[in-house]
Amino acid sequence: MSDFVKFGIIGAGSAVWRYHKLGTKNNPRIKFVSGYDIDENKLAKAAKYSKLEPFSKLDEFLKNDIDAVMVLVPHYLHKDLVIAVAEAGKHVICEKPMATTLEECDEMITATKKAGIKFMIAENHRFLPAHQFIKDVVQRGFIGDVFLGRTYEGAYAASQFFSADDWGFTYTKGGGGVVSDQGVHKFTMLNWILGEVDSAQCWLSKTLKSPPNKGEDTAIILLRYKCGATVTVDISSSTVHPLTNKTELHGTKGTIFEDHDWERPVKIFSSHPEAEVKGAYYSPEIEHGPFPDYYKISMGHEDAYFAECILEDKKPEFTPEEARQGVAVVLLAYLSAKNGRMTSMDELMEVYKKEGTRSILQGLGEVTQKNYEKLNWD
Repeated sequence: MSDFVKFGIIGAGSAVWRYHKLGTKNNPRIKFVSGYDIDENKLAKAAKYSKLEPFSKLDEFLKNDIDAVMVLVPHYLHKDLVIAVAEAGKHVICEKPMATTLEECDEMITATKKAGIKFMIAENHRFLPAHQFIKDVVQRGFIGDVFLGRTYEGAYAASQFFSADDWGFTYTKGGGGVVSDQGVHKFTMLNWILGEVDSAQCWLSKTLKSPPNKGEDTAIILLRYKCGATVTVDISSSTVHPLTNKTELHGTKGTIFEDHDWERPVKIFSSHPEAEVKGAYYSPEIEHGPFPDYYKISMGHEDAYFAECILEDKKPEFTPEEARQGVAVVLLAYLSAKNGRMTSMDELMEVYKKEGTRSILQGLGEVTQKNYEKLNWD
């Protein structure tokens, strides 16, 4: 058996490709050897920069000497490409969100299981050391039972919203606006830490006067978890500052504050007798760096873990079913916005069984507040 994994990439022009590349550049267990893209100019540039063997035909790419494929394409292409890779007998790691509907997620899970290959969604928030620390602290009971949380992600991405031809944040190809694109990060992380969502209420807003095919650029989602916690998730791609993430969790024995912009990204207070520091706030040393460093760090850990699963023949702990559940919360939030009320996961499952979840993405523009009518961006 080889002591490294030979990766091919699909989507050489992807903006996140360089973070995967930078995050793994010193990892001897990962070698990126080939690339496929329908855009030959982007493919040629990536091949030259990253020393990849270029392929302009998918079937030829899948026949080349690789062990695994990294899928870095627009959301609406995930399902078909993951299935094609699986049927070619290659392991596959695919960028988030897993897909735009639950039905697409199901097809991906079925195909990869049938092929007997390793399959994982590249959800870098699951592999960020700060989030792994928070997960461990909560699991060990250091802040007691979590009853309240707040989390936020913001970035300014007006250029994508103003271009009707750009697939990003569209209903048909992106699976919706920021709730689909950014919210899935937050939902997957929170599910990992707190368990299953019981119900949600969501408010969608356009603060930028974007074309009709573009979804919301700002959203607030209230989540109620089966464990008893309530969490607000605030997301925007129209806030004018660098990309950032913040999370706070309050429990019966303490509190955690996390901010990606801090050099030491976590502050914790705990009254638990076994806490590292009891009865006072402290900031542990955690591998981290403000944007863009936390992208490189988290993606480096993510890719290293997937390579380890292949080399050691073990099932990834972050399962496709868990990634699917993050997509379910996206769709639950959208269903709530259409209903105009708190909506339960059971109600989402009824739509899934009777109408299909693609129906939820239809008509979302009609329930999105046009807040740009009251704002002056000049």
